[in-house]
Amino acid sequence: MRPSKTKSTRARSRKLASRKQPAQTQPLPAAIVAAATTAPPPPDQIRATASAPLVHVTEKFFAEAVRELTSRDADLAHAVEKYGVPPLWVREPGFSTLVYIILEQQVSLASARALYQKLEKAVSPFTPEKFLKLTEAEMRQLGFSRQKSHYTRLLADAIQQKQFDLDALHELHDDHAREKLVALKGIGRWTSDIYLLSALRRPDIWPIGDLALATAVQEVKQLRKRPSPEKLEKMSAPWKPFRAIAARLFWHAYLCKRGQSSATISL
Repeated sequence: MRPSKTKSTRARSRKLASRKQPAQTQPLPAAIVAAATTAPPPPDQIRATASAPLVHVTEKFFAEAVRELTSRDADLAHAVEKYGVPPLWVREPGFSTLVYIILEQQVSLASARALYQKLEKAVSPFTPEKFLKLTEAEMRQLGFSRQKSHYTRLLADAIQQKQFDLDALHELHDDHAREKLVALKGIGRWTSDIYLLSALRRPDIWPIGDLALATAVQEVKQLRKRPSPEKLEKMSAPWKPFRAIAARLFWHAYLCKRGQSSATISL
């Protein structure tokens, strides 16, 4: 999906059999709602604790959240009725995934995928140490722009020098994890949101800078024009605390409408 200003391109899809009536829904179990709505702790206690656990999207959580969202929102229910439920698009957390998301900034998915596949062959194992052994000339030959070569090398160097702990993000609540990511040059709101949503499986991430998401909301909600990031943020209130699941439903509708298959697309 493409960010609204400077940070990327995104898209996904798969067409499933449509249904005449959306499935009957039951309220999401109270324990899941309570966990998902737990407020982040104060700054001096920002790491997850037993009293404020982090919630991660599992297949079960995803299915139950879809039922909850479609019971709340008739337009989302209609989209699910028409296009079915998407797969739970996820990525493995780690350095290689964050590099891949950086490569997807402002280019087509196909271009980013082609570059990443060449990079995987050149960097094995895919570690910051191995990555930094690539010369600037080798990176240009692979297809890196000067800017993305700079950003990804800064990321690899920060991890290697232990100035940035990517694994520690698992223990941080969303806002603090995002702060850590965007502090790195070349990583903005969109890139951090996609990493939190797909790699760390956070349930309430809402990538307001994603053009495909904004277009999908416009189409599903039958709006006259595509909502701005600010408008998109305001519109998302009814889908809390499951906005990452709502985003997947909107992306799925976007892709299915354009005849793309989610079986061949990852988030």
